Amino acid sequence: MTKNIWEKIDSEQELNHEELCSLLAMENAEQLELLYQKADKIRKKYVGDEVHLRGLIEFSNYCRNNCLYCGIRRDNKKIKRYRMQIDEILDTAILAANLGYKTVVLQSGEDMYYTTDKLVELIRFIKKNADVAITLSIGERSYEDYARFFEAGADRYLIRFETSNPELYAKLHPDSSFENRMKILNWLKQIGYQTGSGVMIGLPGQSIEDLARDILKFKELDLDMIGVGPYICHPDTPLAGNPNGTAEMTLKVIALTRIVTKNTHIPATTALATLRPADGREKALKAGANVIMPNVSPIKYREYYELYPNKICIRETERQCNDCIKRRIYSIGRTISKGYGHSLKKKTDNAIAF
Repeated sequence: MTKNIWEKIDSEQELNHEELCSLLAMENAEQLELLYQKADKIRKKYVGDEVHLRGLIEFSNYCRNNCLYCGIRRDNKKIKRYRMQIDEILDTAILAANLGYKTVVLQSGEDMYYTTDKLVELIRFIKKNADVAITLSIGERSYEDYARFFEAGADRYLIRFETSNPELYAKLHPDSSFENRMKILNWLKQIGYQTGSGVMIGLPGQSIEDLARDILKFKELDLDMIGVGPYICHPDTPLAGNPNGTAEMTLKVIALTRIVTKNTHIPATTALATLRPADGREKALKAGANVIMPNVSPIKYREYYELYPNKICIRETERQCNDCIKRRIYSIGRTISKGYGHSLKKKTDNAIAF
């Protein structure tokens, strides 16, 4: 059966659920290396050798939700909370632009302190003062909010669904529903955003069959960006004591996501690098990824944006992080993009012409 699957990958035929499950269950080291090589070949064909750098600004760790796996969940009383002010976020975005990043990612918990008006003002300030694309990752809002952010100049929106299994989703997310998350992803596409989502690998209760359905869901949604990272257990959550996801399964899902979706932007995540500090990002880049998101948040806040424990790079300066990432990219023969890294699937009204 594996020979037939390799032939389907080489001829770029669509893989079905059973075939994806077979590849996800694969453990032979030589076969896994072959899978990564085939994903890397497709990556090279469809998105090229450039790696896109997105400057990540984690501007608030307040959250109104109580997701079972998350360290900044509402009921975690052990964490020190913080909020960056609008001018501080703007200054950080300008710093990211000065470091050469052509995208900033504004990420936070679902913190309604930042009203629609405040965020519209922030987006306009950034667009006026920094030559960057803007990705928002701030959770569930109304259709009207999303439309206003887009009109103000936001280019992309990232909202992960973490699992396509509705029952597992419901267990993990007491404050939201899988159906609503899917509705929001459709809204974002209707409005004109370059739309991103993603899943965690190794969630308690997750199966290989679930992961195969996740990959097919990526294809169905025709996403512009897909984030795939391992679950890392946080001790101050209801899931404390569960095992982490593995780097190996994460790499398999990255590779298959590239094979199935072809020209989607896929990051080598910080969570994977946390599991494998020595070479996690490089492994992901060689298995189909083409994006890295260096943290440009002020150092004084980074340790408090603790979605999971022991996150790497929280003590490095923005310049040190920039230099380290570049060295890693060059070490595997890849180049760094000087463009905005817009979707390869479409152009939006907000897209800046190359």
